[in-house]
Amino acid sequence: MGRSPTPSAVSLIRSTKLSNTAEYAYAATAPANARLIFLAGSCPLDEKGKTVGIGDFAHQARACIGNMVIALEAAGAGIEDVISTRVLVASSDQNDLVTAWNEVRTAFGSHDVPSTLLGTTVLGYENQLVEIEAIAAVVD
Repeated sequence: MGRSPTPSAVSLIRSTKLSNTAEYAYAATAPANARLIFLAGSCPLDEKGKTVGIGDFAHQARACIGNMVIALEAAGAGIEDVISTRVLVASSDQNDLVTAWNEVRTAFGSHDVPSTLLGTTVLGYENQLVEIEAIAAVVD
């Protein structure tokens, strides 16, 4: 995955007063002089705007992450500069949400940013099952 040119400004925060079963930090901060980057929802679209991985939650989650990394790089950041995410999954089946989440969790590795995982009824593109929103912070 893409790397930012400098060490990440993002600090992940954990509390011993909260359950450690969540696979993410409960909060994150960036210094006052950080430049915030607000990414549009990353979608599972190829270069021609076609939905990829039709019917495959894991494939679409990976495609979303790949497109998110490209957008981060264009903004001078990398995945380790993400400060929070929101993962939207077009399903009412918790197993589908977990399938998408596992791909996101793998992509972020030890940089387990605060995240929200949501099931929704429909997303904007035809055959779209997954979308990932993100905010990043960098110090230039």
